[in-house]
Amino acid sequence: MGASAQSLKTSMKPLTISHENRSIYIPALIVITAYVAAQMLSDISSLRIILFFGLSMDAGTFIYPITFTLRDLVHKLMGIKAARILIIACAVINLFMALFFWFVSILPADPSVGTQTEFAKVLSPVWRIVLASIFAEVVSELIDTEVYRLWMEKVTTKKQWSRVLASNGVSIPIDSILFAFIAFAGQMPLAVVWSIVLSNVIVKFATTFVSLPLIYAVPERVD
Repeated sequence: MGASAQSLKTSMKPLTISHENRSIYIPALIVITAYVAAQMLSDISSLRIILFFGLSMDAGTFIYPITFTLRDLVHKLMGIKAARILIIACAVINLFMALFFWFVSILPADPSVGTQTEFAKVLSPVWRIVLASIFAEVVSELIDTEVYRLWMEKVTTKKQWSRVLASNGVSIPIDSILFAFIAFAGQMPLAVVWSIVLSNVIVKFATTFVSLPLIYAVPERVD
């Protein structure tokens, strides 16, 4: 009985974080939260197709590109396994979000408040777009992860900005092509689909260059 009580007392001790781990733990929490938030906001925004400087584009393109750099930060802080887990976990979260919005949109509205059709018009998912977005995210960001790893192993661990450019340079076109063609091919003229691809690539690369300094904002993982 005494041994059991001692074991219980030990298991209830608060988790302590060493000074060395604290330098990674807090930035990691911030970066992971920002990554999930950016993914969710971009998936919701992708339901709206806009014109930007004459090119067709899903509105999620304004915020989604930063997720590539945020993924690089997670990779830098916590390693490749953590980055892969985050990508898959976020895909599950986004799918649950779409299902939840759909579920809420089909529930009957309180007649004393009104029809409330605006919610369904804005947030009820267009499933082809949602699934295209999630699929493109998972594939492109897993590729981004591998390119980032290979760049560090085969090229250099210095010039940290170069690993971001290399990984994003491969993953951005893949993401843009996958999303545009899965979501819109056959529903829109081919010229419009390629316009969406082009605008996505331009905006995503522009965001990449703007966000490059972020890679220096967190410490490197030491194994």
